[in-house]
Amino acid sequence: MTAQLVSTAAELAAARGAGRAVAVVMTMGALHEGHATLIRRAREIVGRAGCVIVTDFVNPTQFGAGEDFDRYPRTLDHDLQVSSIAGADLVYAPSVEEMYGTVRVDDLDGDVMVEPGRLGTILEGASRPGHFRGMLTIVAKLLHLTAPDHALFGEKDYQQLALIRAMVASLRFPVEVVGVPTVREDDGLALSSRNRFLTREQRAIAAELARAIQVAAEVAAYDGPLAGERAGRAVLAAHAQIQVDYLVITDPQLGPAVPGPGRVLVAARLGETRLIDNLPCSIGPAS
Repeated sequence: MTAQLVSTAAELAAARGAGRAVAVVMTMGALHEGHATLIRRAREIVGRAGCVIVTDFVNPTQFGAGEDFDRYPRTLDHDLQVSSIAGADLVYAPSVEEMYGTVRVDDLDGDVMVEPGRLGTILEGASRPGHFRGMLTIVAKLLHLTAPDHALFGEKDYQQLALIRAMVASLRFPVEVVGVPTVREDDGLALSSRNRFLTREQRAIAAELARAIQVAAEVAAYDGPLAGERAGRAVLAAHAQIQVDYLVITDPQLGPAVPGPGRVLVAARLGETRLIDNLPCSIGPAS
């Protein structure tokens, strides 16, 4: 069955209907197996009688100056096909004007926006000022429009997931936020729509990010977080093409690392392409 494509709030409301469980998967398009995994999980949660909505919108307010908004892939026909095969009922692909009431991208920051707080100023927030402000704003809009019982997000964007959970709790959105583990290539590289921008040479070494956080997690379990961070950075330092932004170990809420459950997070650039990844870990005491 082909998912129904809708582009306005009125069309979405009419197609969504009432009286059935709804799950939403929010995307910026350029769908891959990671997105398909989210859609299949959404279908499992709501069952055949429920409604699975995929949103497909490249959100201009979460791109900063000099970032890749203009070249970010728009592949709506492909996205509709992937969504249909994975089990979606609806694909909501609004225009910028539909979402923000204007087509002037440079005016969008004048709108009312959702502020992310302290958690939005560290890691990705420090590297990409304003990114999480734009992300939370569009997620809030889409939660309002789709009115889901469940919203599914990938753990690859771990800080994003943490911020969405915080916003949902703080603003009392009546929705369950479901995190889904990262889907990876055979060599460990986390699936991402930006992987297509890598050259063949860059792709050959991109999986070093996954290896670095795996090494960091293994060392942190025995020797503590600082030793884990050093070990992970050493893996990346062996490759001059990889420009590291950060590799850190935190607690699961992205606070200071203490013995117990933790998270390893990395961001690095290969040429013009910025990649992120993360992995859960267990943190042992520093030796």
